Amino acid sequence: MLNKYARAFFTRVLTPFAAFLIRRGVSPDAVTFIGTAGVVAGALVFFPRGEFFWGTIVITLFVFSDLVDGNMARQLGRSSRWGAFLDSTLDRVADSAIFGGLALWYAGSGDNNVLCAVSIFCLASGQVVSYTKARGEAIGLPVAVNGLVERAERLVITLVAAGLAGLHKFGVPGIDVLLPVALWVVAVGSLVTLVQRVVTVRKEAAEADAQAPAQGSEATS
Repeated sequence: MLNKYARAFFTRVLTPFAAFLIRRGVSPDAVTFIGTAGVVAGALVFFPRGEFFWGTIVITLFVFSDLVDGNMARQLGRSSRWGAFLDSTLDRVADSAIFGGLALWYAGSGDNNVLCAVSIFCLASGQVVSYTKARGEAIGLPVAVNGLVERAERLVITLVAAGLAGLHKFGVPGIDVLLPVALWVVAVGSLVTLVQRVVTVRKEAAEADAQAPAQGSEATS
């Protein structure tokens, strides 16, 4: 849902910055790598120590690279399969670092095995949700469903909650409860999205298989 509206808005906002990088000779692939490295560093350096506010700030600064690199490629007329593959692959790396960092916190100083497990489930389910769409498209199906909680929703819900929860260290009482709530929301939403995509692929596959014999018989008649 957020992909449809937020991506278009931030693409317009970041277009001048993308043009600036192009003029400085920066390549879209370099922006992709730097952005991913920044997200991974912010997640794995700050989150396992419970520094959610500063970790979120660092991650947010770099996460917009996902929009900048694509914008640069379009301006340069270099949109390619390689760029799409690289961007998608490194998105999975960044997402894993974010939820992995949260899992490390709850497995260590956070001392909450349940929330550690929920964080790991968010990590795994996010990967599988992305895989179902990629695999469905790879076998020729449109996978015509967005789903309740996609990558944009997972990141926004988790990072907003983590950033606000981090204010607990600045003396804001009770706000740290937001992160556990957000993780449960993302976990349940990801599960619903996974079911939506699996059901959609099953339906589309059945329709495609039903049409195949009919098309074959028409070709021989």
